[in-house]
Amino acid sequence: MEAINIHEAKTHLSRLVEQAANGEPFQIAKAGKPMVKVVALDAPTGNVARRLGFLVGAIVVPDDFDRMGEGEIEQLFGA
Repeated sequence: MEAINIHEAKTHLSRLVEQAANGEPFQIAKAGKPMVKVVALDAPTGNVARRLGFLVGAIVVPDDFDRMGEGEIEQLFGA
């Protein structure tokens, strides 16, 4: 992601905003240190809430799940 100095961002703001709107996000930096990120409004933010329980009924966990393969594991470890 491209980092743009504040002075350059002020000078070329219209062009940079257009680029961000077209899917090319950029960062604005002050003294070389990134301060903010500019992205399109419809860009995914990564803050999407996870939906708990959306697979209810789709997955079945057997009652003996914690004992599955018990014999093979004992053989491997010599217990």
